[in-house]
Amino acid sequence: MADLFDTAPSDGPKPGPRPLADRLRPRALSEVIGQQKALGPDGPLGAMLASGQLASLVLWGPPGVGKTTIARLLADHTQQEFVQISAIFSGVPELRKVFDAAKLRRQTGRGTMLFVDEIHRFNRAQQDSFLPHMEDGTITLVGATTENPSFELNAAVLSRAQVIVLERLTLADLELLAQRAEKELGRALPLDGPAREALLEMADGDGRAGLNLIEQVMGWQVTGKLDRKALSQRLMRRAAQYDKSGDAHYNLISALHKSVRGSDPDAALYWLARMIEGGEDPRYLARRMVRMAVEDIGLADPQAQAVCLDAWNTYERLGSPEGDLALAQAVIYLALAPKSNAGYVAWKGALKLAKKTGSEPPPKHILNAPTGLMKEQGYGEGYAYDHDAEHGFSGQNYFPDGVTRPVLYQPPERGFERDLGKRLAWFAKLRAKRQGG
Repeated sequence: MADLFDTAPSDGPKPGPRPLADRLRPRALSEVIGQQKALGPDGPLGAMLASGQLASLVLWGPPGVGKTTIARLLADHTQQEFVQISAIFSGVPELRKVFDAAKLRRQTGRGTMLFVDEIHRFNRAQQDSFLPHMEDGTITLVGATTENPSFELNAAVLSRAQVIVLERLTLADLELLAQRAEKELGRALPLDGPAREALLEMADGDGRAGLNLIEQVMGWQVTGKLDRKALSQRLMRRAAQYDKSGDAHYNLISALHKSVRGSDPDAALYWLARMIEGGEDPRYLARRMVRMAVEDIGLADPQAQAVCLDAWNTYERLGSPEGDLALAQAVIYLALAPKSNAGYVAWKGALKLAKKTGSEPPPKHILNAPTGLMKEQGYGEGYAYDHDAEHGFSGQNYFPDGVTRPVLYQPPERGFERDLGKRLAWFAKLRAKRQGG
């Protein structure tokens, strides 16, 4: 009887065709494209390999940048058994089998590299199950994730593993992949220069997707070279990587908010478009824009909040794509509006003071006295009705008697708050004069 691992006879069935991405999989770490920051001599992985000691790792990066390939090559380089599982399809029983096999393997002097794809999909208890086996050297854990490990992985796992950040491939990296593919297939891509660049852009930094697109183009029976228009007719643009509940969501909304705060309408429009194209709910964007108006513009331009609410209302009436333009115009207005966080800072200061002073009562002179007993207790005594005072301002103290008057709101010399600052200074001068007198 033939052994399971015997080579199939020549007259038997031949293996099926291998995808181009698999055929071009690097056979050495030096062949990996686009990750020199991690693998170079001064990179974290390069330094580990040079020292001869490989710690447990978490490879964090977008799809198609080589996480699985790098893990396999690290196992080969360190002569460890490579065991791959997916957090999507594996549970506690599968993990037990992996750990038991790793223990037996360790007794024979061979280490085990456990590669866990989508490691963030494991729950907290499942992640904790790795800890004792990482600590006693039974396994070297290499987890792969597209999500921010700080949010998705246990602190205990992160303390025992080094996070390696892998970057999306640049157009130059993808061009190197294309050249390797042409060498492997023995012919050039049937595309002119602009069409070739468009094809690489469609990959969106994903090497695997780029090779799949190249393989698809190479399969066309065409003569001559296709231009960009002909390519776009034959090939649909790949959807941008965007997860409305994941790391990309928070990264892009942060980029949008900071572009508005930085008074850059072009960048703000770009990030707004990225989120709309990625399928983000425009209502979420409208709500965040109102927040930008009150947090970063505030009273420097009181109209900004109204502009955002009007844009939101317009979107609700028109929907997409027509209503998207109202949001875009509101973003432009926010970016170019004068900026101030004085109201935001004042509010945080008020909250801090309120927590510190606890239950201090208001001064009695500003309390109403609807009963005789309350009048006897001094409620309302000495209250000065501001409308009867000169300039409509009495200058009385409205803070609790035991609280030193703070300065919470400090408007900058920008926009409408320049006028508010003048009013504030005028009232402060009157208050000092009347309280002093």
